[in-house]
Amino acid sequence: MKTAFFQLDIPSTPNDHKILGNVLQGADALAISEIAEQHQHLTVVVTPDTRSAVRLSGILSELSSQEVRLFPDWETLPYDTFSPHQDIISSRLSALFYLQNAKKGIFLLPIATLMQRLCPPQYLQHNVLLIKRSDRIVIDKMRLQLESAGYRAVEQVLEHGEYAVRGSLLDLFPMGSAVPFRLDFFDDEIDSIRTFDVDTQRTLDEIQSINLLPAHEFPTDDKGIEFFRSQFRETFGEIRRDPEHIYQQISKGTLISGIEYWQPLFFAEMATLFDYLPTQALLWIWKQIKHKGSVFIKMQNSVMNNAKRILYVPYCHRNIYG
Repeated sequence: MKTAFFQLDIPSTPNDHKILGNVLQGADALAISEIAEQHQHLTVVVTPDTRSAVRLSGILSELSSQEVRLFPDWETLPYDTFSPHQDIISSRLSALFYLQNAKKGIFLLPIATLMQRLCPPQYLQHNVLLIKRSDRIVIDKMRLQLESAGYRAVEQVLEHGEYAVRGSLLDLFPMGSAVPFRLDFFDDEIDSIRTFDVDTQRTLDEIQSINLLPAHEFPTDDKGIEFFRSQFRETFGEIRRDPEHIYQQISKGTLISGIEYWQPLFFAEMATLFDYLPTQALLWIWKQIKHKGSVFIKMQNSVMNNAKRILYVPYCHRNIYG
């Protein structure tokens, strides 16, 4: 075990809290690293903003012997009509999947991200597919499974959430993975699984299995879309027949830009990060997060109050931040 530079008095019982003062920028990473060493379970660090979380993630990845995970913000404005980049969704899904089995480590996120509602843990538990070499599955069935999970068919795989079929080869860039994979089928059996380079498209290392996470933070299969339709009608009542209307678009399987802010309609009940955390997780927070959280709430309320049309979000009582 790594030897600590100094011993800190950390909380040891539920609802206990300690105050660590006069920690300058730069020294905060050292203090967090030492606390994570002393604490025998997961250490969760809530920062005032994204910049602080990214800074600490970079330093702690070099400084600490613990696994360091960053849970990123969507990097869109509240109720935006733009969707987060697929790489961000990939990192978020990977982080949530990690939390479900995390025993020890450092998990960082900004306060605005902590305030956001999430897909229920059961969604990930029931929608992760383990693919192994020698698995028997017809390539066309695999393609249907990928489409059901929200993956996009393309000519050439370049980013997360894409797949391509060429004869007996299936290229796939799973969410949460640092590299894409090439599955080589022999009849109805996966003969090999190899990583490949996105730029050169050349195969690299052979592996035995991969975890396939869903492509989105909400279900996109027929059952998920039908649930959305039901919840939309219950929430908004009369449905416009305009083919460009959100209801009509999603009904035919078109995932419009900004669909993430409709996420509460895909689930009976949303979750928070605390639903993912192990019971003995230690929470480190900055004094400034109360102010930062208030600023964020004012901003998202301003967007809602100033809107001149139906926002890309259900009514306030089903707010993704509420």
